[in-house]
Amino acid sequence: MSQDQMSSRRELIKQSALLGAGGVAAPMFIPRRVLGAPGRPGANDRIRVGIIGVGNRGNLLIDQLPEGAEMIAAADCYLKKAYDAASKRQAKWRIHQDYRRLLEQKDIDGVIVATGERWHVLCSIHACQAGKDVYVEKPMSLYVEEGRALVRAARKLRQIVQVGSQQRSMAMNRLACDFVRSGGIGRVFFVEGKNYGSPEPPQPVESSAASEPVPEGFDYDMWVGQAPMRPYNSKGGGGWGWDFGGGDMTNWGPHGLDQVQSALGMDESGPVEFWLVADGPGPEGSLAFRYVNGVTVRLEIPTGDLQGGATFVGEKGRIEVIRNMFRTDPPQMVKQLPPPEEVRKWRDDVALWQAKYHMQDWLDCMRTRKLPLADVEIGHRSVTVCHLANITRRLGRKLRWDPQAERFIGDEEANGLLSRPRRKGYELPVV
Repeated sequence: MSQDQMSSRRELIKQSALLGAGGVAAPMFIPRRVLGAPGRPGANDRIRVGIIGVGNRGNLLIDQLPEGAEMIAAADCYLKKAYDAASKRQAKWRIHQDYRRLLEQKDIDGVIVATGERWHVLCSIHACQAGKDVYVEKPMSLYVEEGRALVRAARKLRQIVQVGSQQRSMAMNRLACDFVRSGGIGRVFFVEGKNYGSPEPPQPVESSAASEPVPEGFDYDMWVGQAPMRPYNSKGGGGWGWDFGGGDMTNWGPHGLDQVQSALGMDESGPVEFWLVADGPGPEGSLAFRYVNGVTVRLEIPTGDLQGGATFVGEKGRIEVIRNMFRTDPPQMVKQLPPPEEVRKWRDDVALWQAKYHMQDWLDCMRTRKLPLADVEIGHRSVTVCHLANITRRLGRKLRWDPQAERFIGDEEANGLLSRPRRKGYELPVV
C-alpha cells in the first residue's frame, strides 16, 4: 500500500467514527463537559475520572493524573486496595468492589482500566456502554478476537479509548518512527527486537498451587474473571501461565512491537508470516515474522535497553529506537530534534515508567473527540502481533496470517487460539 493510500485509509477511519449505520452522517455524541451550561462543565473544567483496578500500576497512574482531571471514584475486587489508595491520598472517593457500580455514576466522564490483562477488554466495553471514555493499560487484550470486540464497541459507541502505550506520546519515539517510516534510513532491510518470553503452557486445575483462605473483602471469583477457576493462593495467578496472561511477550512486547508497527507504517495492518528460529538466543530460541512489504523482524536480542524498542537496519544506516531516545549509525542522521523541553519532561525515571503526558493526550481527545495517539485500533494491532508470536511458539510451526481478515491461512488449529472460552458470567457483551 502506498503512503497516499495509507493516508487516505487513516482519514477514512477517522471519519468513520462520525458516521452512523450504513455510512450515513449522524450527529456526533458530544459529552456534557464539552457543551458548557449550568451544571454542565465546559472544555476548560476538570474531567472527572474513576479507576478500575488499584494495584501497583493503578497507583502509579493515580499519581500521574494530569491537573485537568479529578479522581472521584475507585473500584477493586479487593476492597482493601481501594480504601488504602484513598486513605494514602486523604481522598473522599466513592469506593466500589463491583466496577459496574462505578460505571453507574453519572458524574464520571472517563475511566482508567488498570486491572489484570484478562479484565482489560470486558471493563472497557462496559465503560463504553456506560458512555465513559477509557484509558486502558497495555496489553489491551488477552486474545485477538477479544481485542477486535473492543475496537468495534469503541467505534460503534463513539467513545475515546486510549491504550497505555506511552511511547506513542514521547517526542523522541515519535520522531524516530516517523524518520524510518518516511524513508530516513532508505529501504528497510530488517528489524531486530528483544526476544520476549512467552507464558507457560496452561496447567490443569489440580496441579495449581495449594488452596489458602480467601482474605476478607476480596471477591476472588471476580478477580479470576474469564479465566478457569483456580483455588486461591496468595501468589496469585503468576504461575498459571497462558490462562492469565501472555508472559513478557505481552508485557514488554506491546511497547517494543508497537514501535515496529509505527515505524513500518503498519498501524492498521500486521505481519503476514511467523516462524521459529531454533538456534536463536534465549531458552525458547528466537522468533521472526515478515510483513507483506518483505521486511523481516527478528526477535533475537537477549538483553539490553531495547526491550521497549527495536533496531531498524536500512540502506542508508541504522537507528535504535529506545524509550524517549534513539541512536543512529552513522551519527546525526536526524538533523532536527524535538524541542528540549519535550525530551526533558520524560527524562526522569518516574516519567519514563508512568504516563502523565500520555494521559494528557487522552484528556485532550476527550474534549476534542479526535482519535488519541494510541487509539484502540493501534493498540489492538500491536498486541495482536504479540498474541500471534505466542501462538507460533505454542504450536511450534510456521504460520501464515491475513491481517485484514485477522485469521490464519489454512490452519484451523491456530485459528482456534484466536479466541478463548470464558467462564459463565464473564462473557463479552454483544455491541
